[in-house]
Amino acid sequence: MAKILIINGPNLNLLGQRERGIYGERTFEDYLRELRERFPGITLDYYQSNVEGEIVNALHAAQDVYDGVVLNAGGYTHTSVAIADAVGGISTPVVEVHISCILAREEFRHVSLLAPKCKGSVMGFGLDSYRLGIEAILG
Repeated sequence: MAKILIINGPNLNLLGQRERGIYGERTFEDYLRELRERFPGITLDYYQSNVEGEIVNALHAAQDVYDGVVLNAGGYTHTSVAIADAVGGISTPVVEVHISCILAREEFRHVSLLAPKCKGSVMGFGLDSYRLGIEAILG
């Protein structure tokens, strides 16, 4: 059975509450239940942190435990060399996901430090970006 870890970064614990026009009205926990129903033969674990170093630690811990990581690093996407280095430092494939299309937002969001280290990137499909990321890992 495949094991995939979903990691959400800063402020994604507020899904369903913050900027609903961009991020929607559903909590991630509600959507995670749907993902688990959609992929019954796969272990989907979930981790969220607002702290950069904790995300780095979670990526390191995923090595040799998970078949892939779906990572939405939130604002750290554009600023964190440490998270990019952690993605590049593990052999576990990582797919970068974003709920919104970061290329259609503020200019500072147009650059992802993570993308060059990831297997691929999915953005702009709302919460469904996570499903697409899982499917990319499963191949």
